[in-house]
Amino acid sequence: MIVVSNTSPLCYLILIGHAEVLPKLYGSVVTTQTVLAELRHPAAPALIRAWATTAPDWLKVQADPTPADDTLANLDAGEHTAILLAEKLHADVVLLDESAARVLAVQRGLKIAGTLAVLRDAAQAGLLKLPEALDRLRQTSFRASPELWKSLYGG
Repeated sequence: MIVVSNTSPLCYLILIGHAEVLPKLYGSVVTTQTVLAELRHPAAPALIRAWATTAPDWLKVQADPTPADDTLANLDAGEHTAILLAEKLHADVVLLDESAARVLAVQRGLKIAGTLAVLRDAAQAGLLKLPEALDRLRQTSFRASPELWKSLYGG
């Protein structure tokens, strides 16, 4: 299975202590140099920077695809390169949280999942307790609609 990730899902999974579910669910995750640079950016939380500095072997970093695509110009650089890499690799899924990136990825025929889907799938696989993971996620800057939170908590 080929899974490409943007910055956001990696960040949030690191922040809540559940990045280790990614290799358990997918084997390895592929990302771009731009995404790795965003994870290492001085403005990123120290925990994320430290994780990215000694990234685990299951995170496979590839060069940014070229050329850039003007139809993705409104996205941030990590989203832009993650979508292009997912297309190049014919990825089974691309991990994206931001709605604009998700819409464009779907329009381009890519299958998407986000942080919440990863947590749901990890819980279904017995890798974590979903309510606890969601509680930790809610303590971060992650945003989702009240309806989505309610559906994940089981009503």
